[in-house]
Amino acid sequence: MRKKRYAIIIILSFGIFLLLPQFPEKESLISVFRATDEPAVIVRGTSGSALTVNISFGDQEVESWIQDLNPPYPFLFIDVDWAKRFPETVKMINKKNIPVGLLGTSGADYEQNPTLITEQLKQFESFFDSKPLWFRTMDEVFPQTLRQTLWKEEVNALGSTIHWNGGAIPPVKEGEIISVSHHRSDRTPLTDIKQLYGERTFKPLEDVLFSTTVKTKKIPK
Repeated sequence: MRKKRYAIIIILSFGIFLLLPQFPEKESLISVFRATDEPAVIVRGTSGSALTVNISFGDQEVESWIQDLNPPYPFLFIDVDWAKRFPETVKMINKKNIPVGLLGTSGADYEQNPTLITEQLKQFESFFDSKPLWFRTMDEVFPQTLRQTLWKEEVNALGSTIHWNGGAIPPVKEGEIISVSHHRSDRTPLTDIKQLYGERTFKPLEDVLFSTTVKTKKIPK
């Protein structure tokens, strides 16, 4: 009798489990926020290599480059002023579901104007329909006040392991985050970026970072 009762309980429990609604999988980047336990700057993962491209300049050539991109896509850090000038390219980025983050100005600007980051986050959201999970300054300098604000806004600060300016293809280093810039004054030719992406194997940023630990850069307070 007791065995029969246990069997009924097990069957009922299993039936209830099957009736529970299945929750949709979250996008992989969502759970990355606060990958560290303090407002730190992530500069490295532990597995594979990720390519990040900072864009604040370029029109037709950038549009053509983005149009030709195929998965797995590099991670694009987008300047909001550039996005404002080229809405059609932004639409293409959204349509192709290319991962994007917010590219800020120089780190010193956020010390002089603490509300600047909040304004930029709102602008970014108007272009991409969601707040960015990743932020990078142009010079990868992150003042303490900026890091604190990003922490409150639930946005991660991402630096890089290496800044590549073109030329020789860098050797592979596990967990590396490669940064390439396309600015007016610091512009790596898109042909070089194509070559880098063609000759190296890259993983999506979240795959490089989704592991037990990530490396951070200690910044003096």
